[in-house]
Amino acid sequence: MRTIRIGNGQGFWGDNVDAPVELLRGGPIDYIGMDYLAEVTLSIMMRQKLKDPRLGYATDFIGFIRRVLPEIKERNVRILANAGGLNPRACRERIFEVARELGVKGLRVGVVEGDDIFLRLRDLLAAGHEMRNMDTGEPLAPVVDRMMSANAYLGARPVVEALRQEAHIVLCGRITDTALALAPMIHEFGWAADDWDRLAAGTVAGHIIECGAQCTGGNYSRWWEVPDLWNAGYPIVEAREDGTFTVTKHEGTGGMVTVGTISEQLLYEMGNPREYIGPDAIADFTSIRLRQDGKDRVAVSGIQGRPRTPFLKVSGSYLAGFKTSGQITVSGPRAVEKAELAAEIVWKRLERAGVTFPEEARSTELVGTGVCLPGIFPTPAEPPEVVLRLGVRDADAAKVTRFGLEIAPLITAGPPGVTGFAGGRPKAQEVMAYWPALLAREEVEEHLVVSVEEV
Repeated sequence: MRTIRIGNGQGFWGDNVDAPVELLRGGPIDYIGMDYLAEVTLSIMMRQKLKDPRLGYATDFIGFIRRVLPEIKERNVRILANAGGLNPRACRERIFEVARELGVKGLRVGVVEGDDIFLRLRDLLAAGHEMRNMDTGEPLAPVVDRMMSANAYLGARPVVEALRQEAHIVLCGRITDTALALAPMIHEFGWAADDWDRLAAGTVAGHIIECGAQCTGGNYSRWWEVPDLWNAGYPIVEAREDGTFTVTKHEGTGGMVTVGTISEQLLYEMGNPREYIGPDAIADFTSIRLRQDGKDRVAVSGIQGRPRTPFLKVSGSYLAGFKTSGQITVSGPRAVEKAELAAEIVWKRLERAGVTFPEEARSTELVGTGVCLPGIFPTPAEPPEVVLRLGVRDADAAKVTRFGLEIAPLITAGPPGVTGFAGGRPKAQEVMAYWPALLAREEVEEHLVVSVEEV
């Protein structure tokens, strides 16, 4: 049975910049997926685009392309990425500039558009689409003026169309992370749009590798068993037409691929394990069968799927006030008591100045006393140092800024043993809140555009 090899070289914008290069050069590979978009990344890209209309995409992707472009063209390794963000056409133009600089000709780059519904929000609301917050049930209308981005999660089909048009690189905005692996399978094996079991299998494969090294030993509970984690190989799926696949990595790399590492990744971002809902199919994670198939090889089979829903998920972000935080290190005898006194000093001085925050809008953390996992580990009786971290949030930027003036005075007007204050006074920063919603599938799919151009 024919096998294709699909790797994932980026789990988020900020992941190891060498990982996709090592995937390309470390052994045989047919496709490399690269996932750059977390839930709030698009709001960051929107700010970039507002400042410069030529931006709004993952600029790290251009650095990768510059390093490997002649190789991917010569070896016909196809690159799939959501690096296009809010400006995939600008990203393509930048790639073409790099191609011309390197003398690479005949490069075909596809762009998938239609996920960005930001400019359509008011029209959609007027048409009766409430797009209620999936967490709170609130309608979108009261906050629409504060929205910064709104993108629907697309599935694999538009990527498949770009591959059909022989694109070497496919640039997308907000497609699902899993689509980066599912799309090559649909393209290569010709899976039908209602072949729910195989589509679910491709979705599961994409879910396993979407976070890069997190399934090859990174972030693994039994971390002490993982060899050479500094050199962890990024994951590869060996996919077959029947929907079965094997997860592995290149030989000679660190990390490991075991039933344990794959199982932990399968639990990542898991809600109802019987209904992992994607735009292409619903996957039943309780049907998954894992088997160790040799060193750093896990065979995956048995996956069952169900028809997709009539909705697509929308990932939105909106302005929700301001925040800031500051921290100091408090050392020496009775460090916890001194840190508690320092926090009391800050809050009382602010109150005297007429600046108050409700309890739910301010935080006091003593890092080193078990605050990361409260109630799980006993508090050390006498830690030699703790980190005092204070934070506030408010709709009034002036109040948040005023809070930032009270950290530095603790150096000379607080308890002894204060150190570790650097970087200046904390400044007010805008809070970007997340708005998840559902939208009728046809409202998005009718606006999809797939274009492939050649340089």
